[in-house]
Amino acid sequence: MSNVHLRKLCITRGNNEIIRDLDLEIAPGEFLVLLGPSGCGKSTLLHSIAGLIDVSGGAIEIGGRDMSHADPSERGIGMVFQSYALYPTMTVEKNMSFGLRIAGTPKAEVTRRVRHTAEMLQLGALLDRKPAQLSGGQRQRVAIGRALVREAGVYLFDEPLSNLDAKLRAELRRELKLLHQRLGSTMIYVTHDQAEAMTLATRIVVMQGGRIQQIGTPAEVYETPANRFVAGFLGSPSMNFIDGSIDAAGRFSAGAVTLQLARPVAAGAVTLAARPEHLRIDEHSPLQASVTLVEPMGNHQVVWLDCAGQALSAIVHDARPLAAGQSVRFAIDADRVSLFEQSSGNRLQSGMP
Repeated sequence: MSNVHLRKLCITRGNNEIIRDLDLEIAPGEFLVLLGPSGCGKSTLLHSIAGLIDVSGGAIEIGGRDMSHADPSERGIGMVFQSYALYPTMTVEKNMSFGLRIAGTPKAEVTRRVRHTAEMLQLGALLDRKPAQLSGGQRQRVAIGRALVREAGVYLFDEPLSNLDAKLRAELRRELKLLHQRLGSTMIYVTHDQAEAMTLATRIVVMQGGRIQQIGTPAEVYETPANRFVAGFLGSPSMNFIDGSIDAAGRFSAGAVTLQLARPVAAGAVTLAARPEHLRIDEHSPLQASVTLVEPMGNHQVVWLDCAGQALSAIVHDARPLAAGQSVRFAIDADRVSLFEQSSGNRLQSGMP
Protein backbone atom coordinates (compact mmCIF):
# COMPACT_ATOMS: atom_id res chain seq x y z
CA MET A 1 0.00 0.00 0.00
CA SER A 2 1.12 3.52 -0.82
CA ASN A 3 -0.38 6.93 -0.21
CA VAL A 4 -0.79 9.44 -3.03
CA HIS A 5 -0.47 13.17 -2.41
CA LEU A 6 -1.24 15.79 -5.06
CA ARG A 7 0.02 19.26 -4.22
CA LYS A 8 -1.11 22.35 -6.18
CA LEU A 9 -1.34 20.21 -9.30
CA CYS A 10 -1.73 22.03 -12.62
CA ILE A 11 -2.32 20.42 -16.01
CA THR A 12 -2.64 22.29 -19.29
CA ARG A 13 -3.16 21.03 -22.83
CA GLY A 14 -2.14 23.72 -25.32
CA ASN A 15 -3.83 26.89 -24.10
CA ASN A 16 -6.49 24.94 -22.21
CA GLU A 17 -6.10 24.78 -18.44
CA ILE A 18 -7.69 21.50 -17.37
CA ILE A 19 -6.58 21.23 -13.72
CA ARG A 20 -5.46 24.15 -11.57
CA ASP A 21 -3.95 24.17 -8.07
CA LEU A 22 -5.58 20.88 -7.13
CA ASP A 23 -4.78 19.44 -3.70
CA LEU A 24 -5.74 15.88 -2.82
CA GLU A 25 -4.42 13.27 -0.40
CA ILE A 26 -5.27 9.57 -0.77
CA ALA A 27 -4.52 7.43 2.28
CA PRO A 28 -2.88 4.00 2.07
CA GLY A 29 -5.49 1.31 1.49
CA GLU A 30 -8.20 3.77 0.49
CA PHE A 31 -10.66 3.19 -2.36
CA LEU A 32 -11.05 6.71 -3.72
CA VAL A 33 -13.49 7.39 -6.57
CA LEU A 34 -13.17 10.41 -8.86
CA LEU A 35 -16.73 11.17 -9.95
CA GLY A 36 -18.05 13.72 -12.40
CA PRO A 37 -19.53 14.34 -15.84
CA SER A 38 -17.60 13.87 -19.08
CA GLY A 39 -14.95 16.55 -19.54
CA CYS A 40 -14.62 17.40 -15.83
CA GLY A 41 -10.93 16.39 -15.72
CA LYS A 42 -11.18 13.16 -13.74
CA SER A 43 -9.49 10.91 -16.35
CA THR A 44 -6.86 13.56 -17.01
CA LEU A 45 -6.10 13.62 -13.29
CA LEU A 46 -5.83 9.82 -13.16
CA HIS A 47 -3.56 9.72 -16.22
CA SER A 48 -1.29 12.35 -14.65
CA ILE A 49 -0.91 10.13 -11.56
CA ALA A 50 -0.01 7.25 -13.88
CA GLY A 51 2.58 9.38 -15.70
CA LEU A 52 0.74 9.27 -19.03
CA ILE A 53 0.13 13.03 -19.02
CA ASP A 54 2.77 15.60 -18.09
CA VAL A 55 1.97 18.06 -15.32
CA SER A 56 2.64 21.76 -15.81
CA GLY A 57 2.92 22.59 -12.13
CA GLY A 58 2.67 21.19 -8.63
CA ALA A 59 3.74 17.77 -7.42
CA ILE A 60 2.62 14.13 -7.42
CA GLU A 61 3.92 12.10 -4.50
CA ILE A 62 3.46 8.32 -4.40
CA GLY A 63 4.58 6.48 -1.29
CA GLY A 64 6.27 9.64 -0.03
CA ARG A 65 8.41 10.06 -3.19
CA ASP A 66 8.08 12.85 -5.73
CA MET A 67 6.99 11.16 -8.96
CA SER A 68 5.88 14.29 -10.80
CA HIS A 69 8.16 13.64 -13.76
CA ALA A 70 9.01 9.96 -13.31
CA ASP A 71 8.35 7.41 -16.04
CA PRO A 72 5.17 5.33 -15.58
CA SER A 73 7.27 2.19 -15.00
CA GLU A 74 8.97 3.86 -12.01
CA ARG A 75 5.78 4.86 -10.17
CA GLY A 76 4.79 1.50 -8.71
CA ILE A 77 1.28 1.59 -10.13
CA GLY A 78 -0.98 -0.87 -11.92
CA MET A 79 -3.59 0.52 -14.32
CA VAL A 80 -6.83 -0.81 -15.82
CA PHE A 81 -8.28 1.05 -18.80
CA GLN A 82 -11.80 1.32 -20.17
CA SER A 83 -10.85 -0.87 -23.14
CA TYR A 84 -9.55 -4.34 -22.36
CA ALA A 85 -6.48 -3.88 -24.63
CA LEU A 86 -5.68 -7.60 -24.55
CA TYR A 87 -3.34 -9.27 -27.02
CA PRO A 88 -5.70 -11.40 -29.16
CA THR A 89 -3.08 -14.04 -30.04
CA MET A 90 -2.02 -14.60 -26.43
CA THR A 91 -3.71 -16.79 -23.84
CA VAL A 92 -5.09 -15.40 -20.62
CA GLU A 93 -1.94 -16.55 -18.83
CA LYS A 94 0.32 -14.85 -21.38
CA ASN A 95 -1.71 -11.63 -21.29
CA MET A 96 -1.54 -11.48 -17.51
CA SER A 97 2.16 -12.29 -17.32
CA PHE A 98 3.35 -10.18 -20.25
CA GLY A 99 4.52 -7.19 -18.23
CA LEU A 100 6.31 -9.37 -15.69
CA ARG A 101 8.10 -11.33 -18.39
CA ILE A 102 9.22 -8.13 -20.16
CA ALA A 103 10.53 -6.84 -16.82
CA GLY A 104 12.64 -10.00 -16.38
CA THR A 105 10.76 -11.35 -13.38
CA PRO A 106 11.89 -14.93 -12.56
CA LYS A 107 9.67 -17.57 -14.14
CA ALA A 108 8.67 -19.16 -10.84
CA GLU A 109 7.60 -15.79 -9.46
CA VAL A 110 5.61 -15.03 -12.63
CA THR A 111 3.79 -18.35 -12.29
CA ARG A 112 3.05 -17.74 -8.60
CA ARG A 113 1.63 -14.28 -9.17
CA VAL A 114 -0.48 -15.26 -12.18
CA ARG A 115 -1.92 -18.34 -10.46
CA HIS A 116 -2.68 -16.43 -7.27
CA THR A 117 -4.35 -13.52 -9.12
CA ALA A 118 -6.27 -15.85 -11.44
CA GLU A 119 -7.80 -17.66 -8.46
CA MET A 120 -8.85 -14.36 -6.85
CA LEU A 121 -10.57 -13.29 -10.09
CA GLN A 122 -12.08 -16.70 -10.84
CA LEU A 123 -9.93 -17.10 -13.96
CA GLY A 124 -8.10 -20.27 -12.94
CA ALA A 125 -9.95 -22.46 -15.45
CA LEU A 126 -9.50 -19.95 -18.27
CA LEU A 127 -5.73 -19.46 -18.32
CA ASP A 128 -5.28 -21.38 -21.59
CA ARG A 129 -8.04 -19.57 -23.47
CA LYS A 130 -7.58 -16.60 -25.79
CA PRO A 131 -9.60 -13.35 -25.52
CA ALA A 132 -11.96 -14.30 -28.37
CA GLN A 133 -13.11 -17.27 -26.28
CA LEU A 134 -14.06 -15.09 -23.31
CA SER A 135 -17.12 -13.03 -22.40
CA GLY A 136 -16.86 -9.29 -21.87
CA GLY A 137 -16.80 -9.69 -18.11
CA GLN A 138 -14.07 -12.32 -18.30
CA ARG A 139 -11.96 -10.09 -20.56
CA GLN A 140 -12.24 -7.24 -18.09
CA ARG A 141 -11.20 -9.59 -15.28
CA VAL A 142 -8.11 -10.47 -17.31
CA ALA A 143 -7.34 -6.75 -17.73
CA ILE A 144 -7.71 -6.28 -13.97
CA GLY A 145 -5.55 -9.33 -13.33
CA ARG A 146 -2.82 -7.96 -15.60
CA ALA A 147 -2.63 -4.94 -13.30
CA LEU A 148 -2.84 -6.94 -10.07
CA VAL A 149 0.07 -9.27 -10.89
CA ARG A 150 2.36 -6.27 -10.65
CA GLU A 151 1.68 -6.23 -6.89
CA ALA A 152 1.83 -2.46 -7.12
CA GLY A 153 1.45 0.07 -4.33
CA VAL A 154 -1.40 1.87 -6.12
CA TYR A 155 -4.00 0.64 -8.61
CA LEU A 156 -5.69 3.03 -11.04
CA PHE A 157 -8.99 2.25 -12.78
CA ASP A 158 -10.19 4.40 -15.69
CA GLU A 159 -13.93 3.62 -16.13
CA PRO A 160 -13.19 -0.12 -16.42
CA LEU A 161 -16.84 -1.22 -16.42
CA SER A 162 -18.40 1.24 -18.86
CA ASN A 163 -18.24 -1.16 -21.84
CA LEU A 164 -20.18 -3.88 -20.00
CA ASP A 165 -23.93 -4.40 -19.83
CA ALA A 166 -25.81 -3.50 -16.65
CA LYS A 167 -25.82 -7.01 -15.18
CA LEU A 168 -22.09 -7.52 -15.71
CA ARG A 169 -21.34 -4.06 -14.29
CA ALA A 170 -23.21 -4.93 -11.11
CA GLU A 171 -21.38 -8.27 -10.81
CA LEU A 172 -17.93 -6.77 -11.33
CA ARG A 173 -18.70 -3.93 -8.91
CA ARG A 174 -19.22 -6.52 -6.21
CA GLU A 175 -16.06 -8.37 -7.22
CA LEU A 176 -13.97 -5.18 -7.14
CA LYS A 177 -15.33 -4.31 -3.70
CA LEU A 178 -14.50 -7.79 -2.39
CA LEU A 179 -11.09 -7.64 -4.08
CA HIS A 180 -10.29 -4.39 -2.31
CA GLN A 181 -11.36 -5.88 1.01
CA ARG A 182 -9.03 -8.85 0.48
CA LEU A 183 -6.03 -6.91 -0.80
CA GLY A 184 -6.35 -3.70 1.22
CA SER A 185 -4.54 -1.92 -1.62
CA THR A 186 -4.77 1.76 -2.49
CA MET A 187 -7.19 2.12 -5.39
CA ILE A 188 -8.18 5.22 -7.38
CA TYR A 189 -11.19 4.77 -9.62
CA VAL A 190 -12.64 7.09 -12.28
CA THR A 191 -16.31 6.96 -13.24
CA HIS A 192 -19.27 9.10 -14.24
CA ASP A 193 -21.62 6.42 -12.85
CA GLN A 194 -22.89 7.44 -9.42
CA ALA A 195 -23.95 3.86 -8.58
CA GLU A 196 -20.33 2.72 -8.99
CA ALA A 197 -19.10 5.62 -6.89
CA MET A 198 -21.59 5.05 -4.07
CA THR A 199 -21.04 1.29 -3.86
CA LEU A 200 -17.25 1.17 -4.27
CA ALA A 201 -15.79 4.22 -2.58
CA THR A 202 -14.50 4.78 0.89
CA ARG A 203 -14.41 8.44 -0.21
CA ILE A 204 -15.79 10.21 -3.28
CA VAL A 205 -14.21 13.22 -4.98
CA VAL A 206 -16.86 15.04 -7.02
CA MET A 207 -15.34 17.11 -9.85
CA GLN A 208 -16.60 19.71 -12.29
CA GLY A 209 -14.61 21.88 -14.67
CA GLY A 210 -11.27 20.61 -13.38
CA ARG A 211 -12.11 21.59 -9.81
CA ILE A 212 -12.98 19.52 -6.77
CA GLN A 213 -16.53 20.33 -5.66
CA GLN A 214 -16.67 18.06 -2.61
CA ILE A 215 -14.76 15.24 -0.91
CA GLY A 216 -16.46 12.89 1.51
CA THR A 217 -17.80 9.45 2.25
CA PRO A 218 -20.67 8.31 0.01
CA ALA A 219 -23.11 9.07 2.83
CA GLU A 220 -21.68 12.57 3.41
CA VAL A 221 -21.75 13.53 -0.26
CA TYR A 222 -25.27 12.18 -0.71
CA GLU A 223 -26.83 13.51 2.49
CA THR A 224 -25.05 16.88 2.76
CA PRO A 225 -24.02 18.03 -0.73
CA ALA A 226 -21.69 21.03 -0.65
CA ASN A 227 -23.42 22.86 -3.48
CA ARG A 228 -26.25 22.62 -5.97
CA PHE A 229 -24.09 20.89 -8.58
CA VAL A 230 -23.22 18.01 -6.25
CA ALA A 231 -26.82 17.80 -5.07
CA GLY A 232 -28.10 17.52 -8.63
CA PHE A 233 -25.42 15.14 -9.87
CA LEU A 234 -25.97 12.47 -7.21
CA GLY A 235 -29.25 10.62 -6.98
CA SER A 236 -31.71 9.12 -9.44
CA PRO A 237 -34.02 10.87 -9.82
CA SER A 238 -31.97 13.85 -8.75
CA MET A 239 -32.92 16.20 -5.95
CA ASN A 240 -36.02 18.37 -6.25
CA PHE A 241 -35.00 22.05 -6.36
CA ILE A 242 -37.46 24.77 -5.39
CA ASP A 243 -36.49 28.45 -5.51
CA GLY A 244 -38.20 30.47 -2.80
CA SER A 245 -37.64 32.49 0.34
CA ILE A 246 -37.56 32.11 4.11
CA ASP A 247 -39.50 34.50 6.32
CA ALA A 248 -38.63 35.68 9.81
CA ALA A 249 -40.55 32.77 11.35
CA GLY A 250 -38.39 30.22 9.54
CA ARG A 251 -41.05 29.25 7.04
CA PHE A 252 -40.07 28.46 3.44
CA SER A 253 -42.46 29.63 0.72
CA ALA A 254 -42.46 29.18 -3.05
CA GLY A 255 -45.88 29.57 -4.58
CA ALA A 256 -48.05 26.65 -3.51
CA VAL A 257 -45.12 24.98 -1.67
CA THR A 258 -44.72 26.01 1.97
CA LEU A 259 -42.69 24.27 4.66
CA GLN A 260 -41.88 25.07 8.25
CA LEU A 261 -38.15 24.38 8.52
CA ALA A 262 -36.90 22.14 11.30
CA ARG A 263 -34.07 24.46 12.29
CA PRO A 264 -33.72 28.25 12.34
CA VAL A 265 -32.26 29.83 9.23
CA ALA A 266 -31.74 33.50 8.38
CA ALA A 267 -34.53 35.00 6.27
CA GLY A 268 -33.88 35.55 2.58
CA ALA A 269 -33.94 34.01 -0.90
CA VAL A 270 -32.85 30.35 -1.00
CA THR A 271 -33.17 27.17 -3.03
CA LEU A 272 -34.70 24.32 -1.09
CA ALA A 273 -33.66 20.82 -2.18
CA ALA A 274 -35.26 17.52 -1.18
CA ARG A 275 -34.46 13.98 -2.27
CA PRO A 276 -37.39 12.11 -3.89
CA GLU A 277 -37.33 9.61 -1.02
CA HIS A 278 -37.96 12.50 1.40
CA LEU A 279 -41.28 13.33 -0.26
CA ARG A 280 -44.20 11.12 0.71
CA ILE A 281 -47.81 10.81 -0.32
CA ASP A 282 -49.75 11.90 2.77
CA GLU A 283 -53.50 12.52 2.76
CA HIS A 284 -53.19 14.65 5.91
CA SER A 285 -50.67 17.12 4.45
CA PRO A 286 -51.79 20.59 3.29
CA LEU A 287 -49.60 20.37 0.15
CA GLN A 288 -51.51 19.30 -2.95
CA ALA A 289 -50.35 18.22 -6.42
CA SER A 290 -51.43 16.41 -9.54
CA VAL A 291 -49.75 13.17 -10.63
CA THR A 292 -48.22 13.59 -14.09
CA LEU A 293 -46.39 10.27 -14.46
CA VAL A 294 -45.87 7.02 -12.57
CA GLU A 295 -42.79 4.87 -13.18
CA PRO A 296 -43.08 1.37 -11.66
CA MET A 297 -39.60 0.21 -10.57
CA GLY A 298 -40.41 -3.17 -9.05
CA ASN A 299 -39.83 -2.57 -5.33
CA HIS A 300 -40.92 1.09 -5.54
CA GLN A 301 -42.62 3.66 -7.75
CA VAL A 302 -41.24 6.98 -8.95
CA VAL A 303 -44.16 9.41 -8.94
CA TRP A 304 -43.87 12.71 -10.77
CA LEU A 305 -45.99 15.55 -9.42
CA ASP A 306 -47.10 18.99 -10.57
CA CYS A 307 -47.62 21.35 -7.66
CA ALA A 308 -48.98 24.56 -9.22
CA GLY A 309 -46.36 24.44 -11.96
CA GLN A 310 -43.53 23.13 -9.76
CA ALA A 311 -42.33 19.72 -11.01
CA LEU A 312 -41.41 17.30 -8.22
CA SER A 313 -40.52 13.62 -7.97
CA ALA A 314 -41.30 11.28 -5.08
CA ILE A 315 -40.34 7.68 -4.37
CA VAL A 316 -43.24 5.61 -3.09
CA HIS A 317 -42.35 2.24 -1.56
CA ASP A 318 -45.85 0.80 -1.18
CA ALA A 319 -48.05 -0.58 -3.95
CA ARG A 320 -50.83 2.01 -3.72
CA PRO A 321 -52.51 2.61 -7.11
CA LEU A 322 -51.51 5.98 -8.55
CA ALA A 323 -52.23 7.26 -12.05
CA ALA A 324 -51.61 10.34 -14.18
CA GLY A 325 -54.17 13.06 -13.53
CA GLN A 326 -54.86 11.92 -9.98
CA SER A 327 -54.92 14.59 -7.27
CA VAL A 328 -52.82 13.75 -4.20
CA ARG A 329 -51.55 15.36 -1.06
CA PHE A 330 -47.88 15.12 -0.19
CA ALA A 331 -45.44 16.10 2.53
CA ILE A 332 -41.76 17.06 2.54
CA ASP A 333 -39.55 15.85 5.39
CA ALA A 334 -38.31 19.13 6.87
CA ASP A 335 -35.53 17.35 8.75
CA ARG A 336 -33.92 16.08 5.54
CA VAL A 337 -33.98 19.10 3.21
CA SER A 338 -30.91 21.03 2.08
CA LEU A 339 -30.77 24.78 1.53
CA PHE A 340 -28.54 26.55 -1.00
CA GLU A 341 -27.79 30.17 -1.72
CA GLN A 342 -29.53 31.16 -4.93
CA SER A 343 -26.65 33.35 -6.09
CA SER A 344 -23.67 31.05 -5.54
CA GLY A 345 -25.36 27.65 -5.30
CA ASN A 346 -23.37 26.91 -2.13
CA ARG A 347 -24.89 25.10 0.81
CA LEU A 348 -26.21 27.19 3.65
CA GLN A 349 -24.34 25.98 6.72
CA SER A 350 -25.94 27.97 9.48
CA GLY A 351 -28.67 26.07 11.24
CA MET A 352 -28.93 23.31 8.62
CA PRO A 353 -27.29 19.85 8.32
